[in-house]
Amino acid sequence: MPEEWRRSVLVPIFKNKGDVQSCSNYRGIKLMSHTMKLWERVVEARLRKVVEICEQQYGFMPRKSTTDAIFALRILMEKYRDGQRELHCVFVDLEKAYDRVPREELWYCMRKSGVAEKYVRVVQDMYERSRTVVRCAVGQTEEFKVEVGLHQGSALSPFLFAIVMDQLSEEVRQESPWTMMFADDIVICSESREQVEENLERWRFALERRGMKVSGSKTEYMCVNEREGSGTVRLQGEEVKKVQEFKYLGSTVQSNGECGKEVKKRVQAGWNGWRKVSGVLCDRKISARTKGKVYRTVVRPAMLYGLETVSLRKRQESELEVAELKMLRFSLGVTRLDRIRNEYIRGTAHVGRLGDRVREARLRWFGHVQRREINKILRKLLFRRTYHRLWRKMDRETRNFSILYH
Repeated sequence: MPEEWRRSVLVPIFKNKGDVQSCSNYRGIKLMSHTMKLWERVVEARLRKVVEICEQQYGFMPRKSTTDAIFALRILMEKYRDGQRELHCVFVDLEKAYDRVPREELWYCMRKSGVAEKYVRVVQDMYERSRTVVRCAVGQTEEFKVEVGLHQGSALSPFLFAIVMDQLSEEVRQESPWTMMFADDIVICSESREQVEENLERWRFALERRGMKVSGSKTEYMCVNEREGSGTVRLQGEEVKKVQEFKYLGSTVQSNGECGKEVKKRVQAGWNGWRKVSGVLCDRKISARTKGKVYRTVVRPAMLYGLETVSLRKRQESELEVAELKMLRFSLGVTRLDRIRNEYIRGTAHVGRLGDRVREARLRWFGHVQRREINKILRKLLFRRTYHRLWRKMDRETRNFSILYH
């Protein structure tokens, strides 16, 4: 491999949370050669043909996205609330997951997954003698070697990490949705607190003996339909933080089933996106039609993210539409004193009602689930209750190729 491909530039990106002066609140992204990334794409395409990743992994897999994992968790929690049964969930956080993967462990996991030795050597060659420099506002460091972890910003790294997690979790993971992974975001669910605590300890042992580390301070625990005195979960003798809401893959999940906070987050995300392009949207020289296109491309996706998995009330839908109309009025230079109807504002910007777009997204998502094979977990979750005794019944019916709609 050319020596130029082995060099990279590491740029620290702030995570937009925590102390700006703390290095732990930055994510290092590597800027690599474009030709190197093309080579990685070729290798990745060949690896995907021979490696089969478990169903519990939703990250960077074909026909799967964050919406699949968010939907699976939301519908599972909803059905346990309907059945007035407890559901215990632990959201596991791994410390510097990409940076901690030992190289020898990576080669071992690739071979165990059935990757041919020639492709193992190709990946080894990519990581051999790799060097990088750190670039920040005050300048650039001297070049140094990188001998551990995966390349952040690499086209191949997500799939390599999925292979590693697939092998490390082979002995401890349960069937989906009791265990769900999106890259290094892990959710462990169970009907009892004792069982979820035991599963968490098994995960910790399986990961840490292979060089990974579970963050006790960032791992969080949530209980649905919590009863008095149900207690909390412990990890290595320390209590895991107990929460009533958790931001899972960018979508806020609440233990009581409400979605008010998620709606507020979507409104905030919309305003953040609007401010980023306000120079274009508020420019009087740009036509309303062009502003509408920019709005539909940048702002609206941020407001709609994950809403196909949420049951919105009319009041919450109205909150979203009010926020959208404020943005459109600002963009077109119109105030309420001008007494111009909302329909005219939408027509001028060529932007439809947000509520209609949400319903379209739900129908599109329903079709996505409906087209899945009958033994896939999303379809099981949508049409069935979720107690363990019924899961076994579901499996029998799946083998008989029949589904009863609930």
